[in-house]
Amino acid sequence: MSERSSTRVEGAQGPMHTGSGNMYVTVGPDLGDPGRPSFRRIADDQLTWLRRVLVAPSGMGAARAELADTGTVILDGLPGSGRTSAARVLLRESHRDSGVFRELLPGEEGELSLTDPGLVGSGDRLLLDLSAADAARWAAARSGLPALRKAVHDQHARLVVVMPHGGVLESDLQRNRVVIDDPPGLNVFRRHLRMHGVPCERYLRPDPTVDEFLRERRPMREIADFADLVRRARGAARTGDGFPQWCATALRSRADRRNDVAALVARLRESPQRALLIAVAMLHGAHADVIHGATQLLLGVTGSPPEGFPLLQRRDLAERLTEISAETGPDGHVRFTELDYDSAVRTHFWDHMPDLRQHLGVWTARSMDLDGTHVTRGLRDGMVTQLAGQYLRTGHGEGLASLAEEWGSTGASRAGLEAAVQALTCGLNDPAHGRHFRERVYQWCANRRLQGEFAQVLVQVCADVIASSHPDQALLRLYYLACREPDTTHALRALCELVDTSHRLRRRLLNRLAGPALAPAELGIFLSVCAPEPLTDPYDNGRALVEESAVRGALMACWRDVLGDLPQSGWQPQARRWLYTAAFGDRLGGILLDVLVEAADRCGSRRGAAFAALYASARDAEPTAPFGSAYAAETTDLLFQKICAAQGLGRPTTPPQAESARETES
Repeated sequence: MSERSSTRVEGAQGPMHTGSGNMYVTVGPDLGDPGRPSFRRIADDQLTWLRRVLVAPSGMGAARAELADTGTVILDGLPGSGRTSAARVLLRESHRDSGVFRELLPGEEGELSLTDPGLVGSGDRLLLDLSAADAARWAAARSGLPALRKAVHDQHARLVVVMPHGGVLESDLQRNRVVIDDPPGLNVFRRHLRMHGVPCERYLRPDPTVDEFLRERRPMREIADFADLVRRARGAARTGDGFPQWCATALRSRADRRNDVAALVARLRESPQRALLIAVAMLHGAHADVIHGATQLLLGVTGSPPEGFPLLQRRDLAERLTEISAETGPDGHVRFTELDYDSAVRTHFWDHMPDLRQHLGVWTARSMDLDGTHVTRGLRDGMVTQLAGQYLRTGHGEGLASLAEEWGSTGASRAGLEAAVQALTCGLNDPAHGRHFRERVYQWCANRRLQGEFAQVLVQVCADVIASSHPDQALLRLYYLACREPDTTHALRALCELVDTSHRLRRRLLNRLAGPALAPAELGIFLSVCAPEPLTDPYDNGRALVEESAVRGALMACWRDVLGDLPQSGWQPQARRWLYTAAFGDRLGGILLDVLVEAADRCGSRRGAAFAALYASARDAEPTAPFGSAYAAETTDLLFQKICAAQGLGRPTTPPQAESARETES
């Protein structure tokens, strides 16, 4: 992500949801502030913001019509024309009560293939961005498009494909193709200014600086970045400056300042001067007290000797800031006098003093524990973001990943764990490095022995960052973490929260658990995600998950292992919920009982003990039934009848003996 870009989020939404029924949401882990919305919760808000700032390009109307008519549209256009933004806005406009926005990434670990029938949920809004795909990847995707389009049609979903410009497209797909052309650059610039809160009377008059900037064709992202620079120039302007001065300042900030910064650094020969310059660049806009403390910390990390002058003979901060072209504002916060100068300083030290890079990582980690009224979570996140930006800009994503692992594995404080989360978030959200970081997270979750609290860091980034647009990948990674966590339930809670938001994800997890035999950790996962309420909650056309034959088969396989391998005390609480739900479930309640009975029937040598334990659990649940013991007794009687039928018996005069189950346990 460009260091000049900005993100604005408004109006936080709720979690993801697929299906028309209720949601059953548990509380997941949160390393952040209690009031801070998760990335998953703000995913739709980012789409809303994009819709507000987008100036509809030529072809947008045709794309809307094609998407509404067929459920699929394939966007083509020159790079920089706003194809991917238009695709996301089209999907945001297609928002319904059911379904969720997701980006498809075929070929990545945890992603289903384009031909998998379980890929599409009811009402889903799917983005397949192949704008940068090579010929081989585009050909592979095209081969899966017919099956994907059919699933989209069957599930009343929406699919937008962004194809590589100039790519081959079969004749039967040409009808879905719409060409997107650049909208007027001036309109794009003004729309962004308006959404940034700049009064329209400021920018509606012609301005030579703007005319110069827009004289040549600019990618939409570049125009948006320039508008953001104007916004920032406005915030830093002197009293009396107007729109022409803001634009001129913004344009100057785009100039190549490498020589200017190099000359400044060459003049600053003393360690305290350079440490102050780096601190202001990494913590730009922080309070002077924070800048001073961070500067002293950097001097200590790099082994620089302290100043030898007595305290009262040392130069004050104001004089030292003047030397580096910075100043303290009326609010006590420190900024460079030139807009975006901090970016040029960071780039210079990273590129031209490579031996300093390791020290910057140590310094950033130690800075997380700085305290004071001016040290905030946002300030810490910003510092990590600036450091991560240098790693990613220079193609050192692996170094950033290793740094995040170190921060989360060495007994770090809460602030240190938050820094690890932020570092991984930067990598996951980076367009060029996101795939590498998703693969790295997978390897950590599935194959690595994790140290310290790093597993909790991974839970956080899976549950919030990856799940925001790639929930299938998050599901797989949280599943592995839940299987491996020995002393906590952070991953299990996050996994439950994720499947509670989607019938499709619950179905996928149940199918994964329904293997030959469940490991002990998987038994616990199943009992945590098999609550009867979402299984009997109607969705789509009034159908419930438990009515699907594949889901029933998965449930029976898992319950078979639970009844055969766990003591009754381990599964009785969940079985009690099933029995209570069955009491008022009518036909669906009968299906729940059928699943339990057939699971017990498949327990081999423990078959009789499993039947007895089920019956004993039903009898034990009667006195505490929330709707009265009479209804519960009827459910127990129905369960008894089904057990008899499974054994090929008429109704006997005595029920299965609960003692046999208890004897087996002992």
